[in-house]
Amino acid sequence: MNPSRDFLFVGHADVRVFPKKSIRDDPSMETNMAWVLLLLAGLLEIIWAYAMKQSHGFSRLLPTLVMAVAMAGSFGLLAVSMRSLPLGTAYMIWTGIGAIGAFAVGVWVLGEAITPQRLIAALLIVAGMVTMKLS
Repeated sequence: MNPSRDFLFVGHADVRVFPKKSIRDDPSMETNMAWVLLLLAGLLEIIWAYAMKQSHGFSRLLPTLVMAVAMAGSFGLLAVSMRSLPLGTAYMIWTGIGAIGAFAVGVWVLGEAITPQRLIAALLIVAGMVTMKLS
């Protein structure tokens, strides 16, 4: 008798134990985790964009290091999420989170202007992201 990964080998008998569950065993869990990772990747994109602005053209060390670490994490999480999500959807949502987030940080943290045209542009990006997610 060969023990499998779902059985515990005890002496000469196979005793059933609760099956090992992993994200890979359940496609819906894997897809849900991919969306969570994609959201985190988008949030890291906002962080690296803000840190890049604060680095003043890479002339300040700490914001430059924060940018590099956040950028690496963002790309890494995006890559992992693309194992389960379509390329076009994942990339569009990732860039959209970054674009809307950078816009919001610019307005609320950096005091950038919020004009009707900029607000409409941001809303169109959100509408495109929602449409892509629903398709």
